[in-house]
Amino acid sequence: MANGVRSIQFSEREEVREEQFSEVWTQELDHVFADVAKYYDRANHVASLGMWNWLRDRFLATMELKSGQKVLDVCAGTNAIGIALLQKQADLDVQAIDRSVAMQQVGRERAGQRGLHIDSTIGDVHRLPFPDNYFDVATLQYASRHLRIMDVFSEIKRVLKPGGHFYHCDMLRPSNKIVERLYYGYLRLCLTVTGWLFRSGPSALACKKYFVSALSMFYSANELSNLLTYLGFKQVSSKSVLGGMIAFHKAVKDDNV
Repeated sequence: MANGVRSIQFSEREEVREEQFSEVWTQELDHVFADVAKYYDRANHVASLGMWNWLRDRFLATMELKSGQKVLDVCAGTNAIGIALLQKQADLDVQAIDRSVAMQQVGRERAGQRGLHIDSTIGDVHRLPFPDNYFDVATLQYASRHLRIMDVFSEIKRVLKPGGHFYHCDMLRPSNKIVERLYYGYLRLCLTVTGWLFRSGPSALACKKYFVSALSMFYSANELSNLLTYLGFKQVSSKSVLGGMIAFHKAVKDDNV
């Protein structure tokens, strides 16, 4: 009975999210990321008050990597995680996928400047163009709020090998209501400041309200753990930082699948 109730809760949440944000997801976000691609990483350093690299390193510390593994970086953006993974384990086979041509162009340039190679695919992460049971590791960071997340998590599970690891990092909805209100207030302020500082274009400026609304309708760290478990992942664990504003999740595809 509990699984049935949970299924209804997740399905209803996802239907509401898609109804509310589908137009932004399908028509506006490509323009937003084309606008911000060249300064995306610098803007995140500013918005995080200099904690961006610390958060990346905390995320990397949750990962168990082995020589020669195939890694899929979902919503790879500017390849920040793919680059960091190769710097940690040089012989990984890293495949990036993202819908934004502009973000991946920056990502390829960043990898090339460091003498690193990351294969790149431009495509829809809701339907991953890779075979079943193919990757040892999959990562997804700072994008889930913009996705039909049950579809994406299910696709990630499909392309992982049995026993493969999934690592997730994102801004989440704090479970503490006071922290949540303070968080949204800060986000509104920093979006305004970074928009002015980096001279954001009209597409990015028009989506400031969306970014806060999308977060307010997303999941807490505990809810996301429950969702991963419901979708069939095993050994689900999470680590929250900054009062639950951000969390790192780790999950494993069942060996018997």
